[in-house]
Amino acid sequence: MLINCVAYQDGKKLQDISVEQISDYVQRPDCFVWVALKDPEPDELTKMQEEFHLHGLAVEDAHHGHQRPKIEEYGDSVFAVLHMVELEDGELNVGELDIFVGSNYILSVRNRAKQGFLGVRERAEREPHLLQHGSGFVFYALMDAVVDRYFPVLDALETDLEHIEEQIFSKTAARTTTEQLYDLKRKVVVLKHAVSPLMEAVNKLYGGRVPAVCATTQEYFRDVYDHLYRINTTIEGIRDTISTAIQASISLAAIEESEVTKRLASWAAIFGVATAFVGIWGMNFEFMPELKWKYGYAMALGLVAAVCGYMYYRFKKSGWL
Repeated sequence: MLINCVAYQDGKKLQDISVEQISDYVQRPDCFVWVALKDPEPDELTKMQEEFHLHGLAVEDAHHGHQRPKIEEYGDSVFAVLHMVELEDGELNVGELDIFVGSNYILSVRNRAKQGFLGVRERAEREPHLLQHGSGFVFYALMDAVVDRYFPVLDALETDLEHIEEQIFSKTAARTTTEQLYDLKRKVVVLKHAVSPLMEAVNKLYGGRVPAVCATTQEYFRDVYDHLYRINTTIEGIRDTISTAIQASISLAAIEESEVTKRLASWAAIFGVATAFVGIWGMNFEFMPELKWKYGYAMALGLVAAVCGYMYYRFKKSGWL
């Protein structure tokens, strides 16, 4: 679906144009066209390929989707894939933004993502001195918007981790805590897969040889790289903390099981002693003088109670009961 198609010249908006007019405007000097698509049909991509002379491999990647974040050069043009990570009802939804960049055009193709980029366009149009950089600045603005949206997701994951950490040493079920930690770890890995490859790719857009369309905006892409580096460092810290928390949760579960085993063993020993005494006096031998005593029964009960009580005291003192 076509969201908008606008022509710009010298950093200022000329007008909204139709798809059929694209080829006319891209031939003008100091003019570029910015087109935004959302979940396009194959024929829409084919039409854009004809208008902008896009490389077939890049169009194929955009058509199939589910690509790894990357930035590739095709002659004088650049093709980029970014993952859009959105938090919805506690779950992460991963969309995809494919960007085609040339000296006189930029085409963004958004798939499986709810958040758009109208705000990015409005901000760029309010800064004509930056928009004069052409499609390279728009490329930066789109990438910066995607990266900035990682921060709220990262904050939400950190908040979840803090909440789970508080539960580790409480009386809640260890199994539930471990399941929550593994679920959080899965979400962190999703964000990691969006950030790490993109950070590696953005490193090629500043310093040394860079694509021609990014030559005048290298410092902006360096800023994007810095943001990605911060996010990636935080992700690594969260992953380490989750691993430590999982080990602590498992250790606490083992300790709890050990405590239960101690209690069971203590009671088994106490009842075992009582059973031993009763078993001895329950033997049907003829010569057992204490069985004939007047106070034999009371003495036997007292002895059993005394021994069991002493054992209970010792187990209690040692922390087994």
